[in-house]
Amino acid sequence: MRKVINSRTVEPDARILAGFRELLKVYSPSCVVADAQERAGVMHSTIKPLTPETRFVGPALTVRLEPGNQVDCLDALSVAQKGDVIVIDAAGETETSIWGGLMSGLCQIKGVVGAVVDGAIRDVDETRDLGFMIFSKAVVPRSTHTPYSGRMEPIEINVTIQCAGVVVNPGDLVLGDEIGVVVIPLQKAAEVLEKARQQADKEEQSRARIREGKTVEELLAEFGRL
Repeated sequence: MRKVINSRTVEPDARILAGFRELLKVYSPSCVVADAQERAGVMHSTIKPLTPETRFVGPALTVRLEPGNQVDCLDALSVAQKGDVIVIDAAGETETSIWGGLMSGLCQIKGVVGAVVDGAIRDVDETRDLGFMIFSKAVVPRSTHTPYSGRMEPIEINVTIQCAGVVVNPGDLVLGDEIGVVVIPLQKAAEVLEKARQQADKEEQSRARIREGKTVEELLAEFGRL
C-alpha cells in the first residue's frame, strides 16, 4: 500500500441529506434505516459509540490503513469537508490507537460531524469533553508509530473500504446513533429515505395505538409487524 489521497467524486443530493438529518429526530434512527434496507448495511456490534449522546449522519470520507503498519490519519483533513463522517478501516486492530483527542479537535474545526473507526482510539476523555462524536472497536493508550518514525504512509483516502463488515464507498451516507452504525449506498439513498420515513411514521402510529390499549393481535392486523 502507498499513499493515495483522492478527492470525493460524488456528493449526496442536498435534499436527501437534509431528509436523513431530519430522520435523526425520530426514535432509533439506525434501526429505522436498517429496517428500510431489509437489515443490510449494519456495522458489526463491536463498533461502539463513545457516548450515548452520539447521533450523526453525513457522507463518508473513507480511510484505509495497512494492517500492522498503521499511521496517523491526519492526511484525511486535507480533503475533509463540513458535514463529513470519517470512516476508517484500521483492520480491526485493537492494540494500536489511530485517533486521539487532537484529531477530534481538528475535525471539529473542519466541521466533520463524526467518525467511525474499525480499530482503536485513545484520549477519549478529551474527545468526550470536546463533544466530538465517534465510534470505535477499542480504546487503548498505545499510539501509531507516526510520532516516532515521522512516516505518514501507507494510507489510502477516499477509496472503497470495508469497515466493521460493511463495504463503504466515498460519499455513501453513514448514520450513527447510540445503538449502532448503518451505511446507506449513495445510489440507493433516495429510495431508502422514503422507506425509512414510512417506517418511522408506522412506528409512531403503532405507539399511538399502544397508548389506546390495542392488543398485539390488533397491531399486527393493522401494521403487519411490530
